[in-house]
Amino acid sequence: MTLNIGVFGLGFVGLTTALGFAEKGFLTRGFDVNESRLKNISNGKLPFLEPGLDEALTRNLNKNFIPATTAAEAAKESDVLFLCVGTPRSENGSSDLSFVFSVLDSIIPVLSDNRYRVLVIKSTVPPGTAQNEILPYLHVKKISGNFSLANNPEFLREGKCWDDFIKPDRIVCGSNDERAGRILKIIYQPFNAPLHIVSLNTAEFIKYLSNTMLAAMISFSNEMSMISDKIGNIDTGHAFRILHEDKRLKNSGIADYIYPGCGYGGYCLPKDTLAMAEKAKQYGFTPQILEKVIEVNEGMPSFFADKIKSSADKNEKIGILGLSFKPESDDVRDSASAKIIALLKKDGYKNINVHDPAANKTFNDLYHFENIKYFTDKNSLCSESDIIVLVTAWEEYRRLRSEFPRKKWIDCRYFLG
Repeated sequence: MTLNIGVFGLGFVGLTTALGFAEKGFLTRGFDVNESRLKNISNGKLPFLEPGLDEALTRNLNKNFIPATTAAEAAKESDVLFLCVGTPRSENGSSDLSFVFSVLDSIIPVLSDNRYRVLVIKSTVPPGTAQNEILPYLHVKKISGNFSLANNPEFLREGKCWDDFIKPDRIVCGSNDERAGRILKIIYQPFNAPLHIVSLNTAEFIKYLSNTMLAAMISFSNEMSMISDKIGNIDTGHAFRILHEDKRLKNSGIADYIYPGCGYGGYCLPKDTLAMAEKAKQYGFTPQILEKVIEVNEGMPSFFADKIKSSADKNEKIGILGLSFKPESDDVRDSASAKIIALLKKDGYKNINVHDPAANKTFNDLYHFENIKYFTDKNSLCSESDIIVLVTAWEEYRRLRSEFPRKKWIDCRYFLG
């Protein structure tokens, strides 16, 4: 069976999904409402930093991957439609589903023809969304077409999206329809990974189960690091590295999340943890552990800002190394650096220097801090700063403290050699 695929939303998840299926031989059309992003992609330019994805775009552009000019164009010739748009957090912490419904509205006219399609929600949505919100919405719109609704949560790490998609450890699909399940098995067969077809609610829950577990491990590690700081005379980083020698953790990728730092950031963990806590409250359950996970995470910038303020007076130059929320990424959403800088500026610290190997521009475009100096050379920042704060664990920063031993250092990631 030859199947064509349409992907709606070409951010980290959507573009990785589109190129991943193209790489496996499926004719894939992709669309994004952001005209600038779509133009860059159509010209072979990756709109964000993501290792491996630029080469995949070059290999597949205008071959198995075709950028579409409209959502309807992407939908019309496709058998399986993947919705990969953002679900940002709303003011109360719940997921904002407006982009999902916007895509649905744009493709509903196409769904009314006679072609059978599987509509797959790959966007991260709280448990119950497909069953209780999307299906009723489509029913209200009186769709007369022949289609099935499914979901397919993603487990992609920024900086490793391509490898995670091409070589998945597991694939989860939600469907209450046997025909849709068969189609999903066909398109994922080339990936040679365990495939789990579960109910719509179960698939959505598994995504939040994964992300909230990671968030909990990070907050646990950070709380323990604050305890060690209060006790004193503890090499916190060394202690955690010895913890990782436990045979239950050794050589396990999960150990990366059991290590102290500035808290979790980026797009997924902050919003998904809040959304899961809010969803629990909607059902009358108080998620005590999740609330504490969020509380600890929100307190980490203040913890490190206080450490900086105790080591530097307001006239000294403070150098911030790292602006992205994690290395190998230019994503600065929920950046720890932004929160720390905001707290310092609020308390009157004006001489702030910053450097990131990839995120200087995206950081400035998003936050617009006044009177901070951007450096393109890390050594120059170190030379021109009185106290240096490591916030993002880029590998190129690892030996800087040994190169500038006379400077005052604060290592927020327990990373420096």
